[in-house]
Amino acid sequence: MLRTERLFARSLLVLSIAAMPAITFTRFGSLGSASPLQAAAHVKPTHTPRPTATPKPTPAPTATPQPTPSPTASPMPSATAGGACSLFPSTNVWNRDISNLPVRSDSAALIAAIGSSAPLHPDFSSLAWNNGLGYGIPYNVTNASTPTYSVTFQYASESDAGPYPIPANPLIEGGSDEHLLSWDTQDCYLYELYDAVYANGYWTAGSGAIWNLTSNALRPAGWTSADAAGLPILPGLVRYDEVAAGAILHALRFTAPYTAQSYIYPARHEAGCTGTSCLPPMGLRLRLKASVNISGFSAADQVILLALQHYGMLLADNGSPMYVTGAPDARWNDDDLHALTTLHASDFEAVDTSSLVNG
Repeated sequence: MLRTERLFARSLLVLSIAAMPAITFTRFGSLGSASPLQAAAHVKPTHTPRPTATPKPTPAPTATPQPTPSPTASPMPSATAGGACSLFPSTNVWNRDISNLPVRSDSAALIAAIGSSAPLHPDFSSLAWNNGLGYGIPYNVTNASTPTYSVTFQYASESDAGPYPIPANPLIEGGSDEHLLSWDTQDCYLYELYDAVYANGYWTAGSGAIWNLTSNALRPAGWTSADAAGLPILPGLVRYDEVAAGAILHALRFTAPYTAQSYIYPARHEAGCTGTSCLPPMGLRLRLKASVNISGFSAADQVILLALQHYGMLLADNGSPMYVTGAPDARWNDDDLHALTTLHASDFEAVDTSSLVNG
């Protein structure tokens, strides 16, 4: 059923590897005015409808354990589930190395607002969302044979109409956010839903966004997506296959407890509870300081930390501080990932990305 609140209820249910207590946050802010026209770059051209089906979501991903990967100080191309269908062009800001960009003049204040002592926390694990256990945001790989559905949106004026490809038994994030991500690796489109619910033969969602993965186009200014910042979710996930291949060549997604009523490029939407300038805006990019010695971490953890030094992480939603998002996978070593919590927000700096644009 559609939610009746005007505000996004963004309750983040987290089962912490470090046995830290879960923290619940609310997605603040209204959705602002929007154009009645959908941006052509974000809506997949009309096509002959695919066969419909009646799916029943039962997330239960399986995987086969793989050897621990070996990192490289100079990131090399990594394998991806999308094959030739990459997550946006190499010129997209998600895929740009920001290790040489300057530090923002207000970096110290922004880090303090997030919480200088907050540990870096991997918000993913080897446990998939199943019967309320596990955490992380899973994704579905789809193609032309995947059934498509019309979706009824609570925030229709800022959602792409679809249809959306949804497998018969889709993987959906647990907790109240219930993100459903579909990566069409055949036609190179990304479909993302927030608060996706199937009931009585119909799909509903809070909001939805369709991304042409061959384009650098952003959503219209002021529009949300399936994420509070109006950004795509999948390109910012830590995925096991990339770690196993030896490099993550893109920025990661993270959350902070409170955000400003503003956003910076490439974000398109804010969800702030205050206008105080010292609070971080959506789209803020943090970078692990080059002075941080990562040699004592495992090979797999070094791949993640090298990505944070080269590509950083983008603030995409309100949530627990310094929670970096990943996809659940049975091959993750949870004890190994827990070592990342020895780093803190004070080991990061806010990057001046004012010169960084797509293309």
